[in-house]
Amino acid sequence: MKNYTFSVKIWATICLCLTFSFTFGHDYVPGARQNRAVLLAGGDVHTVSKGILQDTDLLFENGRISTIGKRLSPPAGAQIIDVTGQQVYPGLIDPNSQLGLIEIEQARATDDTGERGRENPDVQSHIAYNPDSEIIPTVRSNGITTALIVPTGSLLRGRSSLINLDGWTKEDAMEKENAALHVSWPRVSIITAWWMEQSAEDQKKENEENRKHLEETFEQAKAYYVAQKADSKLPVDSRWEAMVAVFDKTLPVFIHAEDMRQIEMAVDFAKKYELRIAIVGGAETYKAVNLLKENKIPVIIERTQQMPMRSDDEYDLAYRLPKLLSDAGIKYCISQSASWGTRSLPFQAGQAVAFGLDKEEALRSLTLSTAEILGVDKDLGSLDVGKKATLVVSNGDILDQLTNQVTYMFIDGRQVDLDNKHKELFRKYQEKVDRTSASKPSTNHQPTVMK
Repeated sequence: MKNYTFSVKIWATICLCLTFSFTFGHDYVPGARQNRAVLLAGGDVHTVSKGILQDTDLLFENGRISTIGKRLSPPAGAQIIDVTGQQVYPGLIDPNSQLGLIEIEQARATDDTGERGRENPDVQSHIAYNPDSEIIPTVRSNGITTALIVPTGSLLRGRSSLINLDGWTKEDAMEKENAALHVSWPRVSIITAWWMEQSAEDQKKENEENRKHLEETFEQAKAYYVAQKADSKLPVDSRWEAMVAVFDKTLPVFIHAEDMRQIEMAVDFAKKYELRIAIVGGAETYKAVNLLKENKIPVIIERTQQMPMRSDDEYDLAYRLPKLLSDAGIKYCISQSASWGTRSLPFQAGQAVAFGLDKEEALRSLTLSTAEILGVDKDLGSLDVGKKATLVVSNGDILDQLTNQVTYMFIDGRQVDLDNKHKELFRKYQEKVDRTSASKPSTNHQPTVMK
C-alpha cells in the first residue's frame, strides 16, 4: 500500500509538471527571417540620434536599415507599408527584467528567477528563459522588443543576458549572452517595521557579515583569476571561472543598490577591485551625482512609478529622478523591474516627462542610452543606416498610456505577431457584449399615449 501511494504521488508530480509545461506556452509563431526589402512609407521617424524626421520613409533589407529619406524608390519586390501619420521608433529595451523566468508568482514550479544561496556567479539567466511564455506577447504589444533578463538573489545573483522578445528558442532570440554580472549590495539600513522580527543589533551584525562575505568572495575570485593566469592547467571552479571576465574588464558588474550609503560603498568597492560597474535601482543616486560623474558610473533607474523610499521624501521624488540625473550630466536609463510588469516600461518614461524630463530624452532613456550602457549601441537603440531593423510603429505617442497603439513590430527585420492573450480575451467578451446588445428588443419605437 505504501509503495502504491508513493507511485501515485510520483505520477501526480510528473503530470503536474507536464501540465505547467503545456499550459504556459503561447501560440504565436515567431517572425520569419526577412527575405525581401521592407519600406515603411510616410511615417514620423524618431531616430533618437538625429531627432524626428517627419513624413519620412525607412527602408530595411536583410535585417538592417539600409536607407532613410523622403520619397524613397523601393527595390523590386519590396513590401511597402503605408505608415503615414504614424510614429516609427527604435524598439524599446528593458535593462532589468525577469520576463520569461516566471509565469505565475504563486506557483513555485513556474518560478526560475533565482537560485538558493548567496553566491551564484555561474548562474546564467538565459538557461532558464522560456521564449514561449504567455507574458511575452503582452509585453511586445507596448513596443518592448528586447529585455535584459536578470536573475534575482541575495549577494552574487549571477549573469544576465540580453534577449529579443521573439524567437523559437533562447538561442534564436539571443542578442548578447552574459551581458553583466549582478550583485545585490548588502543592506545598510535598520528596519523598524512591525513585521521585522530581528532586533536592531542583530540586523547590524547581519548587514556587516553580508558585506564581509561579499568582499571575501571577490578576494577568492580574484585569487583564482591570478592563479589561472599564471597556470591555465589548474582545476576549474565554475563559480570563479564565471568571474574571470569581470577581472579582465570585459564583463561589467551591475550593483543593485538604493541607499546613498550602499552607493558610496559600491563605488569604493569598484575602485578596490578595478571593476566596471553600473548602479541599478539607485533611488538615492541624486545625492551622489558628483561621485558618479567623477567615476563615470551609469545608473539604471528601477522605475519611476513608485512610492518614495523614505517617509520624509517628497512624494514625487521617484517621478523626478530621471530629470535630476539628466540635469547633473549622469548617464542613465529607465527600467521596469518585473516580469509581466515589463509592459509598462514606456509609461515609466512618460511619468518622468510629466515631471519635467525632455520628451526626446525620455525616449532615449528607453533606447539609445540603454543600448550604450549594455554595450550594444552599434546595433540597437536608434534608427540609423546600418543598425539592426529592430523597430516599432505606433498610431500614437509610445510613451502615453492613452495613445500608445503599436501597429507593427520588427526584430532583426522579422515581422512580429502582435496578438496576445489579453487581445484574445477582449475579442471574446466583446463578442458577448455585441450578441447581448443585438438580442435586446429595439427601443426606437413611438411611445404609447395614454388617453
